[in-house]
Amino acid sequence: MRAQVLTQAAIGHETLLHKTALVLGGSLFIALAAQVSVGWPVPITLQTLAILIVGLTFGSRLAAVTLLAYLAQGAAGLPVFANGMNGVALMGPTAGFLFGFVGMAWLAGLAAEKGLARGVVSTALVGIVVSALLYIPGLAWPAAMLGKTLPELWAGWMAPFLLGDAIKAVIAAMVVWGGWKAVAAVKR
Repeated sequence: MRAQVLTQAAIGHETLLHKTALVLGGSLFIALAAQVSVGWPVPITLQTLAILIVGLTFGSRLAAVTLLAYLAQGAAGLPVFANGMNGVALMGPTAGFLFGFVGMAWLAGLAAEKGLARGVVSTALVGIVVSALLYIPGLAWPAAMLGKTLPELWAGWMAPFLLGDAIKAVIAAMVVWGGWKAVAAVKR
C-alpha cells in the first residue's frame, strides 16, 4: 500500500511518539516561519508557507492537530504568532486568519490524502486554492468585528497578499515534491 502523505512514506508506521514529535516540531516550524517577514511595502510572513508544508506532508488530521497545538501555544502566552505576538492576537484584527489556519492545514492534508497533490503543478494548484479559501474566515472576522467594507477588505487585507500567497504555494509544492523524490530515491 502506498503511503498517503509524505510523513508516512518517510517515517513508516506512525506511533504516538512519532505523532507527538511531528505536532511539536510542526508547530515550532510554523512559529519560526511566522517570525520571518519578507517583502515591501506590505510585509508577508512565511507562516502560511509553513502551514501548507505541514498540511501537505502530515495529512488532514495530524495537520489540524498541529495547528490547534500552535493556537494553544499562542493562547498560553508563547510568542508564536507573527511579530512575536501571543494570545492577544486571537482577539485582534487578524484572528480570523489564525483560526482559519486550522482549516487551511486540514484541507491541504485532505488533498494530499486524496491524491490531489502528487506532482508539482497539482500540489501548487491545491496550495493556491487552499490559500484562497483562507480569506473566507480571514476577511469575515474584520468585516464582523471592525465593520470593514468590501473595498477596504480588498485593498488592505487581500490584494497586497495574493501574489505572495501564490508564490508560497508554488514553493510549498516544490518542497513537498522534492520530499517525495528524496523518499523515493532512498527507498530504491
